[in-house]
Amino acid sequence: MANSSAAPIMLELVDEDGTTIGTAEKLSAHVAPGRLHRAFSVFLFDDEGRLLLQRRAMGKYHSPGVWSNTCCGHPYPGEPPFAAATRRVVEELGVAPSLLREAGTVRYNHPDPASGLVEQEFNHLYVGLLRDEPRPDPEEISETAFVTWDELEKRHATDTFSTWFMTVLDAARPAVREVTGGAGNW
Repeated sequence: MANSSAAPIMLELVDEDGTTIGTAEKLSAHVAPGRLHRAFSVFLFDDEGRLLLQRRAMGKYHSPGVWSNTCCGHPYPGEPPFAAATRRVVEELGVAPSLLREAGTVRYNHPDPASGLVEQEFNHLYVGLLRDEPRPDPEEISETAFVTWDELEKRHATDTFSTWFMTVLDAARPAVREVTGGAGNW
C-alpha cells in the first residue's frame, strides 16, 4: 500500500530508439504532453488459447476500472524489461507464467481523455502461457476474464478498454499466433 512518505517511483526516459536518456518520477512522465519512457505489456494465454484480460482496480491513478492486457507497467531504472514484466505478473496476479517470450516493441502516444494523462511509451511486448489459477491483488486488479479473439471483439465493442490496448495487442499478434498455435482464433 502506497503512502505519502514513500519514495517516488522512478522510470526510465528513452529516446526514439529506446536508448535510456534519464529518469523521471512516474506520474510526472505521464502529465501532458508526456515524456517518452520505457514500459512493458504482457499477454498471457491458457492452454485453450484464451487471453487473460484484467480490469484495472478503481484505486489506480491512471485508467482505473478499464479492461486491459494481462499485465503492464514500467521497469525500474536499470531493470531489464523482461525481469520487470515477470516481477509484475507475480505481484499483480500471484502466479508466474509457465512461458514468457519477447514479442517486439512498439512506440505510441495515447492521451487518456478521462484522466488527462498521456501514455508516451516505448513498450516492450511479451507473450506467454499461464497454467496456474490467477490470484489477483485487489489493489491492482478488480476482475479478470479469459477470452478468445471472438469474445474479445464483442467485449471490446461494449466495455471500456485502456487507450493502449489495441495498439499493443496488434503489435504482439504475430507472437500471439505462434504461442497459441492457432487456438483461440488469434
